[in-house]
Amino acid sequence: MGTPAQTFPRMRPRHPAAAVAAMCLIVAASNYLVQFPVQLTIAGFSFADILTYGAFTYPIAFLVTDLSNREFGPARARLVVAAGFVLAVGLSIYAATPRIAVASGSAYLAAQLLDVTIFNRLRRGLWWRAPLVSSIIGSILDTVIFFSLAFAASFGFLGANDDFAIAAAPVLGLFAFVAPRWVSWALGDLTVKLIMALIMLLPYGVLRRWLDRLLSPRVAPA
Repeated sequence: MGTPAQTFPRMRPRHPAAAVAAMCLIVAASNYLVQFPVQLTIAGFSFADILTYGAFTYPIAFLVTDLSNREFGPARARLVVAAGFVLAVGLSIYAATPRIAVASGSAYLAAQLLDVTIFNRLRRGLWWRAPLVSSIIGSILDTVIFFSLAFAASFGFLGANDDFAIAAAPVLGLFAFVAPRWVSWALGDLTVKLIMALIMLLPYGVLRRWLDRLLSPRVAPA
């Protein structure tokens, strides 16, 4: 009579080193790509006026945070966020003004930590709800904090105002309603982030299943 198969648990890694590396890579790429406007014109509307390629890569940070939260828990997910924060501030100080560095670091830290909290509260519901809701709310907060601190005239105490950014212009270059030009930048940026939050559900679903199989108990032959 054969012996029963034995099940051996796989050890989950205690430190999210791969997640830290991925977050740092995304932050570095986004800080680089934000220099390049999207050179696309449709029906006379120029996307270069409101979008940079950094808007497409930065939302991947929420994917990394959410997967880290799911696999390692909120405490280690915050370590991943902290690593990205240090790099984000360092790159901003090197490549931009102190005001942009403050805006970038504040927006990143507040949005990612809020993402961790919301995801953790919703993690036991439908698989897509926690990453989608946390990414959407985090993206809104990130956009509001960054563009307000970086460009709004009322935050001029953080550094010199950008006259081009605070000049009145038609919203998104399309409507009769006028607002400071940075408002159009913020709306364009937020639109991309919300679209990306939906798109990121696909890799999230694939990666969560792959990680579950990778880290699930393995059965030894009888």
